[in-house]
Amino acid sequence: MTTRARRSVYERAHTHADLAKKHRRTGDRRSLVPVNETLFSQIQKLFERTYAQVGINLEDCLIDRTRCAQLSVLAGKSARELSELARTFLRRAGDQLYVGIYYSRWLIEQLEQHDPRAGLGDRNIRSLIMFVEELNHALHAALQFKNGTREIASEDFARNLELQAQVDTYLVLLLFVAFFRKSQRVSQADRRWLRFHLFARQSPEAFRDTNLRGRYLETSQLAVSYTHYLDTLNGVRRLDEIRRFHSLDYGAKQRRILALTDQGSL
Repeated sequence: MTTRARRSVYERAHTHADLAKKHRRTGDRRSLVPVNETLFSQIQKLFERTYAQVGINLEDCLIDRTRCAQLSVLAGKSARELSELARTFLRRAGDQLYVGIYYSRWLIEQLEQHDPRAGLGDRNIRSLIMFVEELNHALHAALQFKNGTREIASEDFARNLELQAQVDTYLVLLLFVAFFRKSQRVSQADRRWLRFHLFARQSPEAFRDTNLRGRYLETSQLAVSYTHYLDTLNGVRRLDEIRRFHSLDYGAKQRRILALTDQGSL
């Protein structure tokens, strides 16, 4: 994949939102809100520091509602069951990958009104989860394509993105919670709260499409197990582990988690 191709890995469209461009002053209140950075760009940079540079600004991949509707039709019948609040679209054309990321106006408004960089709570955690997961899908799809993966329509590719997104989103939520704790430590109560919103509130059995139902049931169970293991590691070991995990394909990720289970690490 050439450099030129990497830089054109998106479907460009006018975005309906540029989240948190108007930053508020927070006085002495502890806040993650920067002067000139959007929440989107901050999270993309966090993932890129953790894994690798994707080569483009993923904010250029944001699409509006009209384009989302067009791509949803092209995605097929099963796509109708996916959330209308946030979606990621992928399309391959030869040696190029085209990405579209959609966030609904409602979702953006929720995050603007209750910016998680000023505090994370029941009012904004679900919105933040959806926001992070879609960005994560786009980033890891681009990284995998950059590294030679071309079977983006395969079920294993989709499950790999979903599992990785749930793991990464859990770690992002931990960072947000820790930032607002004086001790910078996350309690067991905090972890139970995060897990409830990220894992327990999912309802994969509600999907009518058997493939989607199986995908979300399996990846959720794997993510729950793997994040329990990550909670036992210190910061340095956790970083090494998630980088290793990220480099694996879906089958290898499954085997990694099962091996940890057999070793009694989970």
